[in-house]
Amino acid sequence: MSEPPTPENPRILVIRRRYLGDVVLLGSFLRNLRLQWPGAELRVAVDAAYAGVLALNPDVNGALILPESLGEWPGFLGRLRGGRFTHAFNFDNTERTALIARLSGARFRLGLHHGGFRLKFRGLYTHTLNDPNEEHESRPITEYYLRALEPIGAPARSREVRLEPRAEDVAELRRFVGAGGFPVLLVHPGSRSPWRLWPAERFAAVCDLAQEKLGVQVVLAGGPAEVSVIASIRAQSKSHLFAFTEPMSVLRFAALARLARVMLCHDSGPMHLAAAVGTPVVALYGSQSTVLFRPPGEGHTLLQAPLPCTECVAPDKCVPKDSYHSLCVRRLSVDQVFSALRDSLARTAAGKP
Repeated sequence: MSEPPTPENPRILVIRRRYLGDVVLLGSFLRNLRLQWPGAELRVAVDAAYAGVLALNPDVNGALILPESLGEWPGFLGRLRGGRFTHAFNFDNTERTALIARLSGARFRLGLHHGGFRLKFRGLYTHTLNDPNEEHESRPITEYYLRALEPIGAPARSREVRLEPRAEDVAELRRFVGAGGFPVLLVHPGSRSPWRLWPAERFAAVCDLAQEKLGVQVVLAGGPAEVSVIASIRAQSKSHLFAFTEPMSVLRFAALARLARVMLCHDSGPMHLAAAVGTPVVALYGSQSTVLFRPPGEGHTLLQAPLPCTECVAPDKCVPKDSYHSLCVRRLSVDQVFSALRDSLARTAAGKP
């Protein structure tokens, strides 16, 4: 295995195609690269849908958008080679991204994988790392990302994940979010997986209680996938709920999260986005790991029914021991979620983490 190059101002390519939360959580690794090499050119290769996250990260010079069609490959390869990268870190264990790492021309090419997953096209890398399952599952995913610092001899000086919303977006939203001095409870009711959705009628009940008893302004927001569930929550609510009826971009959602006192959500990409801009979250989990997928930072409340499950809410649908096909989030009650919100709002009002 060759020694990694150590130029004073390296040109670094980090490959992480998707998803929203995964790209957000790269933040601590990117921060440490910037601390190691303040003058580095640092770019992240992502799918177009997640490039907005990188515009909020002060440690990144920009995104390299991955091609979606054959016709986009020639232009992409030109930009890839034109980047003159010295280092390539691939966090996506796929054949395509292994080829991209090799075609970058970087002398140092690291491929990461975990557990029993075989590293694809291993021969295209100069360095490889495997995270054993017992270690991978026992700590936050950010610690897995930080392992990529080992082959370049860089210490993990920071575990911070931070995103900075655009000032103009914050100012524009401030005109009508939190009007009258009311603290804002932001509610993002969606998830990439339909198995992890808490019922809309329970969101409606919690929102009503929060406005009535906690003196907050509830604001509902989400992306294209949340349009119908937001409409359902408003229809079942007994009070007026302010909602962004049009899907929000990542840039505007980050600004909205910055204005919120607390955000109620599922274990999701928007959860990580809100935490990264400094907003405490009350997050609803099913049977997925609250350790591996915890939000960055302090002051968050993670709600999960006791596991292993002994009172399945849908024995005809759930797949035992499969967290991707489990409806365990529905075991959480309205009272549990409201109590957690009340406590979180009280802590933030007192300036406590």
